[in-house]
Amino acid sequence: MSVRIYQISKEIGMENAELLDILRERGFQVKSASSTIDNISAESLKEEFASDKGESESATESVEEMVADAPLVSPPGAAFVRTKDEIEQDEEGAVKSAPPSVSTPASKPPPADKIPAPVSPPPPGPAKTPPPPPPSKLGPASVAPPPAPSVAEASTGDAKGEEAAQDLGKIRTIVVKPPIVVRDLATELGIKPFKLISELMEMGIFASINQSLEEDVASKLAEKRGIILEIRHRGEGPKAKKKKEVKEVDESALLEERPPVVCILGHVDHGKTSLLDYIRKESVASKEAGGITQHIGAYQVDHKDKKITFLDTPGHAAFNQMRARGADVTDIAVLIVAADDGFMPQTDEALKFIQKAGVQPIVAINKIDTQGANIDRVKTQMQERGIPSEDWGGETITVPISALKGDGIEDLLDMILLQTEVLELKANPKKAAEGVIIEGQLEVGRGPTATVIVQAGTLKIGDVLVCGPNLTKVKALFNEYGKNLKAAPPSTPVKIIGWSGVPDCGATFNAAKNEKAAKRKVEENTILQRADQKADQEERMPTSQEKLFAAIAANQKKTLRLIIKGDVYGSVEAIKNALTEIRSEKVALDIVRAEIGPVSKSDVQKASAGATEIIGFNVKSENGVQALAKHHAVKITHHKIIYELIDQARDDMVDMLDPEFRENKIGAVEVRAVFPIAKGFVAGCLVVEGRAVAQGHARLMRNGEVVAEQKIDSLRRVKDEVKEVRAGTECGIHLENTNDYKEGDLIEIYEIHEIRPEL
Repeated sequence: MSVRIYQISKEIGMENAELLDILRERGFQVKSASSTIDNISAESLKEEFASDKGESESATESVEEMVADAPLVSPPGAAFVRTKDEIEQDEEGAVKSAPPSVSTPASKPPPADKIPAPVSPPPPGPAKTPPPPPPSKLGPASVAPPPAPSVAEASTGDAKGEEAAQDLGKIRTIVVKPPIVVRDLATELGIKPFKLISELMEMGIFASINQSLEEDVASKLAEKRGIILEIRHRGEGPKAKKKKEVKEVDESALLEERPPVVCILGHVDHGKTSLLDYIRKESVASKEAGGITQHIGAYQVDHKDKKITFLDTPGHAAFNQMRARGADVTDIAVLIVAADDGFMPQTDEALKFIQKAGVQPIVAINKIDTQGANIDRVKTQMQERGIPSEDWGGETITVPISALKGDGIEDLLDMILLQTEVLELKANPKKAAEGVIIEGQLEVGRGPTATVIVQAGTLKIGDVLVCGPNLTKVKALFNEYGKNLKAAPPSTPVKIIGWSGVPDCGATFNAAKNEKAAKRKVEENTILQRADQKADQEERMPTSQEKLFAAIAANQKKTLRLIIKGDVYGSVEAIKNALTEIRSEKVALDIVRAEIGPVSKSDVQKASAGATEIIGFNVKSENGVQALAKHHAVKITHHKIIYELIDQARDDMVDMLDPEFRENKIGAVEVRAVFPIAKGFVAGCLVVEGRAVAQGHARLMRNGEVVAEQKIDSLRRVKDEVKEVRAGTECGIHLENTNDYKEGDLIEIYEIHEIRPEL
């Protein structure tokens, strides 16, 4: 919507030409009074000049009131009315001359015909201070005003007035937090948003009322009004410290006991998931591809009227970070060691994670009922690793168990509860909920979901959660069996749906006061995340020389480009880390995209643009993807077991290498005679070493130099064509496109083997 110039000038009481000049100075392209400007600028002009007009009118009214209320002072030398006391003083000679009298506003001046003639002043005499005038019955209005101030007094008064004006216009400081929205900034500055938008347009910035401003732009707008804008980022200022102090005080009074969070760690196929199967009376291991747990599972069980939360972490080497994350969020770690295998590489790796997290482990020696089980050997290995068993004089609780038959399971649970009592685990269930993301995924029909463990507070339906750049309003809570829950106290694992994006595994979440506060927090986190990413990119930015060498290396080195699509965030993260560990100086591996969800058409289009392969892990392809991939010649493979996926990626890298060939000498013949034939000559030879084979590679040597290098196209024994002639046997040989044979030449016969290259 636009407004014409003459309409604006009419409303604000200004000439059209004057308003046109002002608009042209401000950068508006206007030609005449019929030209138009936008509604926001028009409203800004109306408010600006209406306020100026109001101020001038109010100033005029103030001046008129001051003039009307001012006392009437008789000018010197003019006629004046004298009091009775003054006449008496003149008669007595006490006062030689009288000061001019002052008429109060309450007195009325006498008529012109009643004014007496001026009286000549008496001759000057000795000055004498007149006594103070008697009190008037008219009150304060009849009191004569004080004498006019001197020049020095006037200058002093002006200085005091300036100081007072400075005090009145003292510079204010406003504290704001990013993002700084136009509407919010206008409210803080005490102006209307469209006026602020008009000022931004004068600065060459076109912003809407809900748009965020740069910090320097907001500071300039505040400086125009004598206001200092203090921008306080997250964690800065006294407010954050105050909140932290209050939090510490509140925590001490509201702590209650909570269930322990127990992590099951160990080597592949040592019985971690089988142990949980027995505890939960379910079969999880049979549902996992390859019998290997590919995700972190969180479960809660009851034992002797007390709850225990278990985390089952994957055992494959690719899930190092997932296992480490499981150890970091737990209170008690159960290290599973098979009695027949003992400590394996991943067992030692899991022990390092436990020790790094500062958690006292409980060692469960599994498979005690299998052949080759040796409990004492396991305890000896524990002694060597600095975690001696209790019955060997150490502090590590050790429980022999059988995960299949259930032997020792009750004792293990008892030891977990005993360790819980020693640790005195407590949390505040009445504070705002907070916890850790255990797993994030993108489910069909549900969108982004996350499995979380509540660490403090009570998570309830209706809470608004913030996790980095993602948020959700909790509409439903599900336990590990898919049952709806109304609330989740500390140490409870639940699944939450409805996230704005898939949260990162291991990230912490917090409950916000409301959706508005949550959105503001998400915006702050997004800004900080982008700033961190930009800083990391600048820090890793190579120099010009490094760029040159990298470009040369990139042209010389072949690259396998991959797009990874997985079912859950943890698996995608583990696959990405496992693939980046494949090192090769011959072939580089570049992961173009690693995301959660099914293989889509956009993935195929992205892959076709850069000669990229697509690998799916526990996901399917959307409709029409296979046909599109075939059209663009994009390779798509699906896997359910992670080590098969890694092996395939490694094989694809090897296939990109040029094959290597190796020469293997199989025989040698000596030319004894040369015979002419219809199409040239043939060499009569004696096999002196190995064997001669038809269609074999041959090299004709003369005096140590190569004369010809061709295949044997004809091999004869007497008059018959043969496939092979062994050492000590005479034969006739003819090489392809070769007729230059001489007695004494040597023909070497060899094979060429193609060897699969290595990374």
